[in-house]
Amino acid sequence: MGKRKVKVETGTEALLASIVEGIHRKKGKEVVSLDLTKIENAVCKYFVVCHGESNTQVDALADSVMDTVLETIGEKVWHKEGKSTATWILLDYADVVVHIFQKSYRDFYKIEDLWADAKLTKYEDVVKSKGETK
Repeated sequence: MGKRKVKVETGTEALLASIVEGIHRKKGKEVVSLDLTKIENAVCKYFVVCHGESNTQVDALADSVMDTVLETIGEKVWHKEGKSTATWILLDYADVVVHIFQKSYRDFYKIEDLWADAKLTKYEDVVKSKGETK
């Protein structure tokens, strides 16, 4: 008694949902996923792409994703890159690779355009103005 069960859901869809939740917790901007499952020789099943407004926010977004995924499905990131500069952080969860950019870097690299054949899903920004409804 007293032990909390961490792993509630499993699978790629649960991982994807946890990643998006982690991004929304720190107000990540323009969150999208690219479904690469129908693309031959793709490196993973999904890319998730978002951006933050500063190095601090980009770093916080990455930490939030890692914490949320660990908390909700009990999975740790396999590999991470870019934490030292926080201009573009990559989090590799094998089936899902997360790209967290500063806006100017996202605009420059245009990951979504490179994978134009992939199905793109947009996740509504959670942040709303006071008094605004869905």
